Amino acid sequence: MIRALLLLCVSLCAPGLVSAQAMVKVKAGMVTGIDQVGLPIALERGFFEKWGLDVTIARPYATGVDALNALQAGESEVVQVGVPMIGAVLRGMDLVALGNYSGNATKLGSDATMALIAGAGSGIVKGDLKSLKGKKIAASFGTINHLYALALIEKGGLTPADVTLVNTPPPDMTVALLAKGIDAFSGWDPWPIVALKDVPGAVEIIRGGDVISYLGFNVALRPWVEKNGATIEKFLAAVSEADQWMRANPKLAAQVATRWIPGLKIEVAEAAMQFNIQQADRRLSANNYRAMWSAEDRLVRLGFLKSTFDVNKHIEPKHILKVMKDHPNLFSDLPPIPASAAIGPGYVFKP
Repeated sequence: MIRALLLLCVSLCAPGLVSAQAMVKVKAGMVTGIDQVGLPIALERGFFEKWGLDVTIARPYATGVDALNALQAGESEVVQVGVPMIGAVLRGMDLVALGNYSGNATKLGSDATMALIAGAGSGIVKGDLKSLKGKKIAASFGTINHLYALALIEKGGLTPADVTLVNTPPPDMTVALLAKGIDAFSGWDPWPIVALKDVPGAVEIIRGGDVISYLGFNVALRPWVEKNGATIEKFLAAVSEADQWMRANPKLAAQVATRWIPGLKIEVAEAAMQFNIQQADRRLSANNYRAMWSAEDRLVRLGFLKSTFDVNKHIEPKHILKVMKDHPNLFSDLPPIPASAAIGPGYVFKP
């Protein structure tokens, strides 16, 4: 009897197990990328509920630009975006990055979930980025696949003027390649893998390559961040737990992805998940500050931005740092962050 009472007490007092009346409501948003599925995993596996949150996920958006528009409209309170955050901040949105949904805290280069796919007869040669000259390349302007395309163009010794960039939403890229409206596209998973399966003769010109540092942040508006610190920490703990589960169970995680990304087939999801788990690292380090800074630098240098902002003003690491300190078990399967890149709550990035 005493043992039963003790077990009942432990279960009732366990951290994160909260009564329905005390659940905090949060509206979250995601994009149709395989690297975004930590969010629905946290919902489906009950991790949000465990940490005391009642999370509603808005429909998956085509790009981060769409997700930020929804954030501004109040449809979401926290969304998962990367490069689109830069343009939004420069246009006046007071955004704060709170943690990664995809990226790498342990090193600078990180783009395993990205690829450049060319159509049959395009004249683009696998592994030869110089052969991009004169070609029509699809990218979603202002997103990570735009940044990846620009980095590949530079790596090939070319300039943006040497190619024709076509602004295309990721779900439409395979159709454009099939219709021969473009020669190639830069995209995040699952779209490169979808194209290789659905477009006869499609060729993967390059996969990853560490040509960019991936940007993928949990982002919210500053007024919400300033009022919801405890909720943010619960949210980050829940999605960190989801990431860890995903890293350990990639095939099961792929099944979740098929329920959240329209038209995604299980074999495509499983193939994409093997790349995704290489970047499922919610932690922040100096490398993530440098990733945002280097993205701004490239976009300004190539004439796509006229100005930049101080990355220190739009990254708030204290919440994820607290989760990392209080719950190190959530990250125990990840490589340690090098001492040279580790940060504290008062960290200031200097280029």
